[in-house]
Amino acid sequence: MQRRWLMKSEPDVFGWPDLLAKGEEIWDGVRNHRARLNLEAMQVGDEAFFYHSNIGREIVGIVTITAAGLCDPTDPTGRWRAVQVAPLRPLKRPVRLATIKGDAALADMELVRQSRLSVSAVRPEEWQRVLELAEE
Repeated sequence: MQRRWLMKSEPDVFGWPDLLAKGEEIWDGVRNHRARLNLEAMQVGDEAFFYHSNIGREIVGIVTITAAGLCDPTDPTGRWRAVQVAPLRPLKRPVRLATIKGDAALADMELVRQSRLSVSAVRPEEWQRVLELAEE
């Protein structure tokens, strides 16, 4: 069964336009144990929101996981994981963190509850609500 995720990136380091230009990228450098578990749970075909952190603080697009279960190439110990992602589509309208925090349907979203987590799970009803907000 396909799962859904949210993946954070600092847009001044690697943003949505960078992913569009490259076409595909290894998602590496994650050094949080909970985020590592999420990366390990990802499968090819899963989708994730692409979230601009620090600058913008908004969900801007959707990516698909094209390779899963990779060893993080930036980790010499071999303990940390990575996946490869490719862009699917931008959101019609970015969904800002303030909007997400102000929506009662999203109050339990990991993005809200565990704000420092760089890779988080998104429940189906949360995924749908974010897509609705992107259309409003």
